[in-house]
Amino acid sequence: MAIDRARTALAQVFFQRCFYLFVAVLALIVAVLLLEPTPRGRILLNVGNLLVVVAAVAAVGRTQLSFVIALLLAAPALVFQLLAIDQSDAQALLHSWAFGAALYASTVGYLLRYVFQQDVMTADKLYGAAAAYLMLGALWAYLYAIANVLQPGSFAFGGAAASPGVGDLLYFSFTVLTSTGFGDVVPVLRYARGLCVLEQLVGALFLAILIARLSGVYPPRRDDVGA
Repeated sequence: MAIDRARTALAQVFFQRCFYLFVAVLALIVAVLLLEPTPRGRILLNVGNLLVVVAAVAAVGRTQLSFVIALLLAAPALVFQLLAIDQSDAQALLHSWAFGAALYASTVGYLLRYVFQQDVMTADKLYGAAAAYLMLGALWAYLYAIANVLQPGSFAFGGAAASPGVGDLLYFSFTVLTSTGFGDVVPVLRYARGLCVLEQLVGALFLAILIARLSGVYPPRRDDVGA
């Protein structure tokens, strides 16, 4: 089948699936935070986003079902993104964010299932855990962007209402995820505050559960002296 051939081809290219996903997500986050919103910067960001989407499909697509689900989320996200770029359509951009958030959420769910399997902890699983953590921050940036479009004025910057860009919301998302809380960005409306609380809880639980998983890899040594 064509789907199986595509899945196999991606597996051969991205043979270290979680590692490539981690590198792609990290590079995209750095690019979003550092690149200026110029035409060239937007092109680079879109290329980076394309690489993340392909790497996510490759990482998730270890079975035919998960591969199809990832494709069904990735394809509309890319199509709406192209429409938003070509036509400057705000509605298409909103749809792209929605499908992108769904793809990130499904990828994070798959990575957590993979990492927390009762099996040997490999380097690929560690990269999977790191990629999942980075994708959580990016996922909530999508959610904040969607919330701000549906309810303008959801956030205040420096005490004044503003219309934040994706880079601003990504910066804010990681300050929430890591519980840094600089205080320069504040959620104002109810739904934005609710999303912040959820991200704080998810970030704390993720680290706690991952540490518990890692500590359970090697059981405590038994003192058999005198046994």
